[in-house]
Amino acid sequence: MTKIVVALGGNALGKSPAEQLKLVKNTAASLAGLIAAGNKVVITHGNGPQVGVINLGLDFAAEHDKTPLFPFPECGAMSQGYIGYHLQQSLKNEFCKRKLNKKIVSVITQTEVNANDQAFDNPTKPVGNFYSREESKKIENEKKFVFVEDAGRGYRRVVPSPLPKKIIEQDSINDLIDTDNLVIASGGGGVPVVKTEHGYQGVAAVIDKDMSAALLAANIEAEQLIILTAVDNVSLDYGKTTELPINRLTVKEAKQYISENQFSPGSMLPKIEACLEFVSGKKGRTALITSLGHLDSAIAGKIGTLICE
Repeated sequence: MTKIVVALGGNALGKSPAEQLKLVKNTAASLAGLIAAGNKVVITHGNGPQVGVINLGLDFAAEHDKTPLFPFPECGAMSQGYIGYHLQQSLKNEFCKRKLNKKIVSVITQTEVNANDQAFDNPTKPVGNFYSREESKKIENEKKFVFVEDAGRGYRRVVPSPLPKKIIEQDSINDLIDTDNLVIASGGGGVPVVKTEHGYQGVAAVIDKDMSAALLAANIEAEQLIILTAVDNVSLDYGKTTELPINRLTVKEAKQYISENQFSPGSMLPKIEACLEFVSGKKGRTALITSLGHLDSAIAGKIGTLICE
């Protein structure tokens, strides 16, 4: 039996609840296959597009309908709930088809960050939808949001992305795993909180879900971290005529490619860094990056990028 943390990319989950549910149904079959094979699986997921849409929608409602203003951390918790609901429903339906008796639970998770993290002075994490330059400028002027161009796909709002330090609900997650639950946790990297003299307090940020996934995987002593995203493989010269997919990367090779700026800071770079955080100096640990829709092929070694020491 292999203990595996599977991280689903927020961008790969679609742009709407309907699209997300359709994609998750397909993914559920692959995840169920992992579990049916005897592996112990823990699921986490991104929420960048989803939390941005929730926040923007609630801001609009507050301005036009005089409904309460919802802070960003609360929007993060909402995104964990609705993504978790889709995953639970799709997995339960798939388990019933396969006659698998498996309990599933989503844990609304908080993640402690350092209040003095330099990320708060330099927002980099894309959230919400893609916009044209003109649309982003309009929203930027109206909302005072910060927008950046995201890997040639358009402009997106960016928020601070501090490093995860501690998963607050880790003991509860461990208890659920020990009692044979399929656990969905640390959604969107967890709701970011800082420790104050009055206890924990939420902050307006999005923790990189892949770094939180690496922390979660280390905490539960997993053997493998699987990051599912929108592409089949990690590639060199991504988007160029010289693009070259990579099937296997050592830690040394990955660090060399990072020094050559081969991976986009808003896209593949944080995934590679999270994998290195998990596998560096750890014999027997592996990380796999591949697409959400082709997990079965990646497990079989046909596609995907495997990273190891």
